[in-house]
Amino acid sequence: MQGFLGGVAGLAAWLGARPAAQRMGLAAVLGGATVLAMPPFGLWPLLFITYPGLVWLLDGIAPDASPAPQAPDVSSRFAGWPATAATAWAFGFGFFISGLYWIGSAFLVEADAFAWMIPFVAMILPGGLALFFALAAVAARAVARRGPARVIAYVLAFALAEWLRGHVLTGFPWNAAGYALSVSDWLVQATALWGLYGHTVITLLIALAPALLAGPGIAPGRRHVAAVLCLALGMPVLLYGFGAWRLSGPEPVDVADVRLRIVQPNIAQKDKWRPELRAANFSRLLRLSRAEDDAAGITHVIWPESAPPFLLADNADARALIAHMLPPGAHLITGAVRAEPLPRARPDGRWARFFNSVMVLDSDARILDVYDKAHLVPFGEYLPAQGLLEAIGLQQLTRQRGGYASGPGPRPMSVPGAPSVGPLVCYEVIFPGSVVSDQRPQWLLNTTNDAWFGNSIGPRQHFYQARMRAVEEGLPVIRAANTGISAVIGPKGQVRAILELGQAGVLDQPLPAQIDKTVYSRNGDTIFLIMIAVCVLTILYFKASKSKV
Repeated sequence: MQGFLGGVAGLAAWLGARPAAQRMGLAAVLGGATVLAMPPFGLWPLLFITYPGLVWLLDGIAPDASPAPQAPDVSSRFAGWPATAATAWAFGFGFFISGLYWIGSAFLVEADAFAWMIPFVAMILPGGLALFFALAAVAARAVARRGPARVIAYVLAFALAEWLRGHVLTGFPWNAAGYALSVSDWLVQATALWGLYGHTVITLLIALAPALLAGPGIAPGRRHVAAVLCLALGMPVLLYGFGAWRLSGPEPVDVADVRLRIVQPNIAQKDKWRPELRAANFSRLLRLSRAEDDAAGITHVIWPESAPPFLLADNADARALIAHMLPPGAHLITGAVRAEPLPRARPDGRWARFFNSVMVLDSDARILDVYDKAHLVPFGEYLPAQGLLEAIGLQQLTRQRGGYASGPGPRPMSVPGAPSVGPLVCYEVIFPGSVVSDQRPQWLLNTTNDAWFGNSIGPRQHFYQARMRAVEEGLPVIRAANTGISAVIGPKGQVRAILELGQAGVLDQPLPAQIDKTVYSRNGDTIFLIMIAVCVLTILYFKASKSKV
């Protein structure tokens, strides 16, 4: 045991003694390796190396902690903050550039117009998101630099930074730390209690546990080892146990008299809107929708985001073909671009507001209900300061002049012959606690087009985030994706049927029934806030007692 503890202490001391350039380089490598702990890889034990490694790198930043520190003033609390911020920023940059590299693929779809932006995107987006790591590290070291308190301070600061990242400037909670414990059906079940951000606190407690074995103010002993074992091993065991218990319960019966056909056309983004291919692309949708001998049993056909390569509401011929395709009494739920004419054309030629929508059509192809996407993708579906940036020649990736307009927010849609559905277009599904309105639907529909990102980890990450929403809300998630991943996900996150990335085909499946509202769906982030309060009290306890665990 002493040999092991000595080895850990030696590693911590070696990391803390690295000069600035090596420290930042190692931090970036550790951040990049952390992506392997996330979906779709799920190698979460790597967190025992990456997060403690970051803490030990930060431990070595001046000023050195004395054995008996005096109460510091405000300025001394932030001493060394530039090096702290730079090191944590490097960790975050490595993490985000490794985990979000696939975003660059979208700029290659129309390379002649957008490829020049890739170097800027590769630097600006990861660099900007990495600022949350920098802010968290500076705050944590201002609160506590010694002993167990410093570990809890990092848990607190990183968890709050993840919450801020999910909310500031429209929010982008992609690859939040809590997703590391989401690949397993068992480990993800606890999100029904506390959601993504509560899961993030638990994940950080587990990941940072080894930092209790070495560092300033740490006197390794049996209590250290016991604490690390409780956090690093005991908590995952409890999560596995809770998940196994929850999944062992009876599954609700499927919704009666509802059978879905989810269509995945697998149309490459570079071909989707080409005028000479639009008829062929639409024909592929129709052909897949009416394929197979048992199509007569289908009650609802579901197409992915912006599936028709034209304005469906304005194309009577296309709707007539849909009416011919649908079995009698069946309905189509499809993603579609919608235009709302302006009272008069604008000087720049814009004649309408455009929406990224979900439409419900009956077997006569009449449009019965429409949902307009509310949470739009910055620079993808609209430009911040749209008029100014368009004036200097920039466009969003959709090349829709003026961008898309946003809808009023989540609401259930009425679908004849099926329970009410909560539509979520593309990345609207990644925002925990924001996927349902006060009028709770009975299932969630995520229409998406991840063809922009090719055969990369991006669409796979997206899929696991959608799956977590099912567990959090206790609602089934039906996913229709252009190139994948389409799936039927039960209300506890079990994948009942799936079409993998790059496949063309259909899923014919019953609609899973909802289960009772989860603790998280009733209380939102309340447990997360309680966890934050407990972290604060724990830090105060350690600082007050000056104990050495």
